Amino acid sequence: MYHFESATIKGVSSFSAEQEAQALRKAMKGFGTDEDAIIEILTKLNTSQRQQVLITYKSSIGRDLIDDLKSELSGNFERVIVGMMTPTTMYDVHELRRAMKGAGTDEGCLIEILASRTNEEIRRINENYKLQYGRTLEEDIVSDTSSMFRRVLVSLSTGNRDEGTYVDDALAQQDAQCLYEAGEKKWGTDEVQFMAILCTRNRCHLLRVFDAYRGIANKDITDSIKSEMSGDLEDALLAVVKCVRNKPAYFAERLYKSMKGLGTDDNTLIRVMVSRSEIDMLDIRREFLTMYGKSLYSFIKGDCSGDYRKVLLRLCGGED
Repeated sequence: MYHFESATIKGVSSFSAEQEAQALRKAMKGFGTDEDAIIEILTKLNTSQRQQVLITYKSSIGRDLIDDLKSELSGNFERVIVGMMTPTTMYDVHELRRAMKGAGTDEGCLIEILASRTNEEIRRINENYKLQYGRTLEEDIVSDTSSMFRRVLVSLSTGNRDEGTYVDDALAQQDAQCLYEAGEKKWGTDEVQFMAILCTRNRCHLLRVFDAYRGIANKDITDSIKSEMSGDLEDALLAVVKCVRNKPAYFAERLYKSMKGLGTDDNTLIRVMVSRSEIDMLDIRREFLTMYGKSLYSFIKGDCSGDYRKVLLRLCGGED
């Protein structure tokens, strides 16, 4: 498992899957549940270590750990713990499916995952989605969304963005001009142009395009997207631009919006905390503090309670 400098959950250098499995069983057996022990064990281990415990639990105890956890825990706390017990790719797969299943669609979830994952991550998501549900992610996106928003999601779901670092200055200038002519300069907006450039060019190239764009249009590309587009399409393209510029800042904003104001968007809060804790949580914390003048830790503390709060604070990793 590769190791991210900016992870808050790093795992332990040596552990006994057998011991941890028995300790989890003990925490759930008999009368009452020792939630603190469960939090302690699972936040100490990283995803791949938790998978080892999952297998050992079944071979030593003859029971399914996730089923046991589900029967002992409930609510948002259960969702965090089950999320932590799910392999990274499968967690994204389950979230994408949840976002499209049933009556409504959780567009925010689709946008967040598809705009922020790397090509390699998207490739694994596609593979596992098909294995899990017997149809492709693209088929579900197509049947669940419409018009230009659908086309952007389909484009992102190919995981085919150029991941090189080469910047062709002339092309960057041309792309910027193209975006200007597709939006600000004309009546109506040529949304396909925005998609073609924003969803396929490499990151370094796009940063140059955004600079050139500011020179031509006298405003930031995000301001143009906001004034030219609306709804889900606007949200999707803004997410793409934000992820290209500064992914941890994008997630910091997602977290802030999930908690600010009345009520909490638990789906988003849980997903970001679980999925980024082993990748870039320290960076997200730093951006959060810079952007909002308060620590992520203090926000979670003020917004959540009980075991749910405890486990999220452990994923957060500390106060800034």
